[in-house]
Amino acid sequence: QVQLVESGGGLVHGGGSLTLSCAASERTFSDYYMGWFRQAAGKEREFVSRISAGGLPRYADSVKGRFTISRDNAKNTVTLQMNSLKSEDTAVYYCVAGRGGLTTSPSAYDYWGQGTQVTVSS
Repeated sequence: QVQLVESGGGLVHGGGSLTLSCAASERTFSDYYMGWFRQAAGKEREFVSRISAGGLPRYADSVKGRFTISRDNAKNTVTLQMNSLKSEDTAVYYCVAGRGGLTTSPSAYDYWGQGTQVTVSS
C-alpha cells in the first residue's frame, strides 16, 4: 500500500507560481509512474502531468511550457513546479502513483493522495 501526502497548495495571484510536493511511503517508489491530476469544481478530474520511473515527463497541453514535473527517488518525492498560473488552473490537485498503462487516464493509477487546493485569483 502506497501512501501519498501532498503539500504546497494555496492562494496565488494570476501569473504567480506555486510548487506542489508529494511524499510517498513506498520503498519501491522508483518503480512507479508518478503524476498529478486535478479537479475543478463541477468538472471531471483531468490529467495534468506524469513522470515515468526513468524520469520521462509528459504534460497536458493546457500546462505545457508552464508546469514542470520532477522526481527524487532517493527522497521518495515528486514535485510539480507551476509557473504563470491562470485562473483556470484553480482546482484540487491530486498526486498519483501507478505501475503504467494509459498514464493520462485516472485508471492507470492505483494510489491517490488526499488532494491539495490551488486557487489562482484573477
